[in-house]
Amino acid sequence: MHKEFLLVDGYNIIHAWDDLKELALDVSLESARQKLMDILSNYKGVKNTTIILVFDGYLVKGNIGSVNPYQNIFVVYTKEAETADHYIERVVTAMPKHYRVRVATGDGLEQLIIYGQGATRMTAKELRMEIQAETDYLRERFIENRPPKNNLLADHLDREALEWIEALRRTK
Repeated sequence: MHKEFLLVDGYNIIHAWDDLKELALDVSLESARQKLMDILSNYKGVKNTTIILVFDGYLVKGNIGSVNPYQNIFVVYTKEAETADHYIERVVTAMPKHYRVRVATGDGLEQLIIYGQGATRMTAKELRMEIQAETDYLRERFIENRPPKNNLLADHLDREALEWIEALRRTK
């Protein structure tokens, strides 16, 4: 089985998804980052792929860059003078060719570069649709397997426990 990786250009996705763009403008960029981290973490819960979410840190003076685990994904802040695009290109180039690598970005030039390195590209819209499809599938499975609406405690007790509760009820 081949190892799979999904690299996500964080700010590119935030600015491409209307709900995250709105959150960044109306509340804060940090809130939008956090929501994207949570969305990808939930997605990782159903996908057997290593997810690396990359945010530009190139404008932050003296930033040395960092890789932090967040729940079940990795969040990267690039070092000063390094864009998310550069980081993603470097990682894709360094990956063994037998790994399955996908990159989610809306940046057309970036898509061409990573495609040339053997990675599969996906747009911000394709990532959103894939995540939504997984969410819908899980919701359907949950609804199908959910017990009937009149889910009573008595439906799940053994006979001895039911008799004990009935006896207790009668003594009152």
